[in-house]
Amino acid sequence: MDAARAILMRLFGRPEGMLGKLGGTVMARMNRPAAAWGIEVLAPRPGEKVLEIGFGPGVAIELLARAAPDIRVAGIDPSSEMVGQAARRNAAAIALHAVDLRRGSADELPFDGDSFDAVLAINSMQVWPDAMAGLREIRRVLRPGGRVALVFTPRSGQARAGIKKLLTDAGFAEARRVESDPGFAALARKPPR
Repeated sequence: MDAARAILMRLFGRPEGMLGKLGGTVMARMNRPAAAWGIEVLAPRPGEKVLEIGFGPGVAIELLARAAPDIRVAGIDPSSEMVGQAARRNAAAIALHAVDLRRGSADELPFDGDSFDAVLAINSMQVWPDAMAGLREIRRVLRPGGRVALVFTPRSGQARAGIKKLLTDAGFAEARRVESDPGFAALARKPPR
C-alpha cells in the first residue's frame, strides 16, 4: 500500500520526473471540468487579484486569466514539474505580467498579507503538509471580505464531512458547501475588519 501511495503522490500529489509529466497530462484533461466549475463558483471580477494553490499543469490558471478583464493571477505549487508545465501553458499571460507562478507550499505562502481578492484550490488541500496551516495562510493573504473556494472532484479522496468546520476553525466566515457534477466545493469569506 505504501508503494502505491508513493506512486500516486509522484503522479498527482507532488508530481516528479516521468511520472509527474504523465500525471500533469492526466490532471490537465481530467480536472478541466472541475476547474471551470470552481472558477464559476469563485466568480472572479474585473481587476481582481486571484491566487490558485496547487495549480498543477496550469489549466485553471489559464481559465482564470481569461475569466475577467484586467484580472491578475498568481499561483503556487510545490512541484517544479508542474511549475514548468503551467509556465509553458500560460507563457503568453506570463509575458504580459497577468500571471505569476511560483514554487512553494500552501503552509508558507510567499505573498504579503491582504493581497488577494480570491483564492482557489482544486484537488490540492488533501496533499498539503498541514491543512490548517494552509487555510490560515489563505486567510492571511486574502483581503478583508475576500473569498476562498476549495474544489474537490469525486476522485480527490477529500471527505465532505467537517470541511465547513475546518474553514470556520481557520477563521473564515459564511462557510458552506456546494455540490455539482464535477464534485463539491467549500466556500467561505475572510471576515471584514
